[in-house]
Amino acid sequence: MNAKTVTGLAGIALAASVTAGLATAPAAAQGAKEKCYGVALAGENDCAAGPGTSCQGTSTRDYQGNAWVYVDKGTCTSIETPKGNGSLTPINR
Repeated sequence: MNAKTVTGLAGIALAASVTAGLATAPAAAQGAKEKCYGVALAGENDCAAGPGTSCQGTSTRDYQGNAWVYVDKGTCTSIETPKGNGSLTPINR
């Protein structure tokens, strides 16, 4: 291999590793996001769903007040559900 080929392959490897890192980064790290409680459908939460749950996808009912999803920063409290608006903190539902 010549130096040009090695440099090209190194560039491809670097690009692939950066792309892979972005794909696995948490949603909050990929932009301005915030946790929004009470807006997730059953089994579609990003994390937290109360005692006895492990995390992502463990909410047991729609709009569960202690389950959250990442949303664009500044939009949480304007999200309307049949049970009320989203909250930046856990809510009783």
